[in-house]
Amino acid sequence: MKAAGEPAPVDMTASPDGDAALAIALLAVDPEGLGGAWLRGPPGPLRDGWLDGLRAALPVDAPWRRLPPDVPDSRLLGGLDLAATLRTGRAVAERGVLAAADGGAVVLALAERTAAGVTARLAGVMDRGSVDIQRDGLAMCWPARFALVALDEGIGDERAPPALCDRLAFTLALDDLPPRAVFDVPPAAEIAAARARLARVTAAEDVVRALCATAMALGVASPRASLLALRAARAGAALAGRCTVSGEDASVAARLVLAPRATRVPGEQAESTASPEQPPDATPENSDQAPMPPADALEDLVLAAARAALPTALLASLAVAAREASRRGAAAEGRREGARREARRGRPIGVRAGRLHASARLALIETLRAAAPWQRLRNGAAGTRRLRICPEDIRIRRYRARPGTTTIFAVDASGSAALHRLAEAKGAVELLLAECYARRDRVALIAFRGRAAEVLLPPTHALARARRSLAALPGGGATPLAAALDAALIQVEAERRDGRTPLLVLLTDGRANVARDGTAGRSAGEADALAAARGLAAARITTLLVDTAPRAQPFARTLAEAMRARYLALPQADATGLSDAVALARAA
Repeated sequence: MKAAGEPAPVDMTASPDGDAALAIALLAVDPEGLGGAWLRGPPGPLRDGWLDGLRAALPVDAPWRRLPPDVPDSRLLGGLDLAATLRTGRAVAERGVLAAADGGAVVLALAERTAAGVTARLAGVMDRGSVDIQRDGLAMCWPARFALVALDEGIGDERAPPALCDRLAFTLALDDLPPRAVFDVPPAAEIAAARARLARVTAAEDVVRALCATAMALGVASPRASLLALRAARAGAALAGRCTVSGEDASVAARLVLAPRATRVPGEQAESTASPEQPPDATPENSDQAPMPPADALEDLVLAAARAALPTALLASLAVAAREASRRGAAAEGRREGARREARRGRPIGVRAGRLHASARLALIETLRAAAPWQRLRNGAAGTRRLRICPEDIRIRRYRARPGTTTIFAVDASGSAALHRLAEAKGAVELLLAECYARRDRVALIAFRGRAAEVLLPPTHALARARRSLAALPGGGATPLAAALDAALIQVEAERRDGRTPLLVLLTDGRANVARDGTAGRSAGEADALAAARGLAAARITTLLVDTAPRAQPFARTLAEAMRARYLALPQADATGLSDAVALARAA
C-alpha cells in the first residue's frame, strides 16, 4: 500500500503515446538539462495536445515564448531599446526572447526553415545558459536557461538543423502516435516534488557505462546523446521518488533518447555469463535505492530496451538517405553560390553593414538602432535633438531565395521519331510544361534533328512561349543524339552556376546515327552518344530518358544506364504516367 506523500508509480511501458507523455514529464522535471524536444509532423490536435501537456506540467510562472524561424538578432538576443534610447538620449538595453524565456520554454515554429545564423545563436545560448550582448554600445549578460521545442513540418528530406536536434533529448514523430492519443502526465505537484529531488539523484558508474555502450552499439557518434540519456535517467528516477538511478530508468532513457538517434542496428548480444548462484546485492529494507543488476546484465538490459524501440526498416531508410545526400552533394555548392548572389528577393536572413545603393534595401530600424548610441556625441554641446546618421550606421537587409528548378526538355525531332510518336511526345511535354509553370519552375527546350541540336527555348518562365516553340517543332532528318547531350550538358552547367537545380528530360527513340563531328554512321553516332552520356553521369545530373519508339530499344536502355538516368518506355506510359515519372525524378 502506498504511503502518504509517496509519488505515484510512473508508467514506464513502451508505447507511442506513453513515451510521448513520459517525455513531457521528464522534460518538465529537468527542462534545462534535457534541452527540449524535436516534434516532427504536421500541425493538428496531436501537436497542440502535447504542447498543452508540457505547458501544464511546467511551473505556473514559467515563461512560454514562441519564435519564428527568421527572427532578427535584435528580437532573439535583445540589444538596444530604440524608442527609449531616442527618448532619453542614452543607451537603454532591451531583453530578447531567449532572455525573457529564462526558466521556461521556447517553441520554435517551422524549425526546418531556421536560418543558419539563428541556429548558431540558439545553439550558443543553450550551451552557455546565458545571452551575452556586446554591441550597439552595450555590454550585457542575461541568464537564459530554457527548454526548446522545435516544431518540424518538413516534407521529404527537409529537416530541422542537426545542430539544434543534437541538443534536444527527445525526438517524437507525430505520425507514429495514435490519432486520438491522450497524454497522461503526472500531476503538477508530483513533478514539482521530482524537480526538487533531482539535485540529490545520483547514478552509479555501471549506469553511465551501460548508456555509453548502448550509444556506441547504436552508432550514435555525438557525446551529447549519452549525456542527455543520463540526465533523462536521473529525471526518471526523481519522478519515481528514488535518489539513485535504477536499471529501469536507464532502459527508459535509452529508449527515449538513444533509439531515435540510431544509425545502425546492433548485433545480437551475447548471453550474460553471470553466475545464477551469485546472490543479488543486499538492499536495506527502508532504502530508496533500487537494486542494480550486474554490470554486464545492465548493459544487455539497456541495449535490449533501445533495440526494441528502433524505427522499423532502419537500415533501408539510412541507405535511402545516404543516396539522396550523395545526389544533392554535387549541386550544393552551386545552390549556395546562387543564394549568396540573391540580394533583393527571397526570405530575409538578417542585416549587415554596407553601402546604400540602388540594388540594396535599407533596414531602417537597424540603421536607427546603430546610430542611436552616438547621438549625444554627434550633436556635441549644442544639445540639439536632430538625428544624425553616418555612413557607418547604414544597415542593408539580406535575403535568400529558395533555389529554383529548371526542367530541360531535349526532344528528338528526327525522321524516325516523327514517324513513330513525335505527336504523342509533344502532348506529354506540353502537360509537363503546364505543371512546371504551376510550380514556378523554369523550362528550356532543345530539339535535335539533322546534323545538330538547337536550343529552341532558353530557360524561361513563359509558358505560352514554350508552347509556341513546341508546336512549331518540325520533324525529319537524322538523329544527332551526341550533339543533343552535349547541348543539354551546357544548359545544365549554366543553370547550376546560377544557383538552380536542373532536371533533364530526354525524349528519343534511341536511333543515334550522327557523330559529334556531323558525319553519318550508326556505330560512330552510338559511340559518341555513349561518351556524352558518361559525361552527364560524371556531372551527377538527374535525368529521365523516355524511349519514344514503338518497341523498347536496347540502345536506349544502354544509354540510360550510361548516364545513370531513369528509363521509361513511352508505349507503357501516357502523358500522366510521364508526368509522374518526372515528379519522382525531381524529388530524387
